[in-house]
Amino acid sequence: MPEATSTTHGTTSPGAPPSGAISGAPLPQLVLELRDLVITYVKQETLVPLRQLGRYVAFGIAGSLLLGLGAALLGVGGLRALQTETGETFTGDWSWAPYLIVFLALLLCGAITWKTRTGWRARKEAR
Repeated sequence: MPEATSTTHGTTSPGAPPSGAISGAPLPQLVLELRDLVITYVKQETLVPLRQLGRYVAFGIAGSLLLGLGAALLGVGGLRALQTETGETFTGDWSWAPYLIVFLALLLCGAITWKTRTGWRARKEAR
């Protein structure tokens, strides 16, 4: 097989690969290596980040459910305390007041949390 050399100086032509660049491996082996390389790349760049994202989302959902349960139990505890520990203050026509007080307290806690979260996010994006 003729080599891709120039007749003027004995160097290789610009379009020809340098000698030794083509591996002596047979074509089927090169195709298998390419397939393995592509599969490894796809796993590395798509599947691993998706697993990490799934773990992140799962912990976020679990944390939000636990925080919601804690807030609900805190509200029920506060309501029970207002109903039993205030004596005759919230009886009769005022029996609705503990519910309103607990609702407003939970709403205030939620608003403070939301405001803090929004401020923290704005500071983080400003960096």
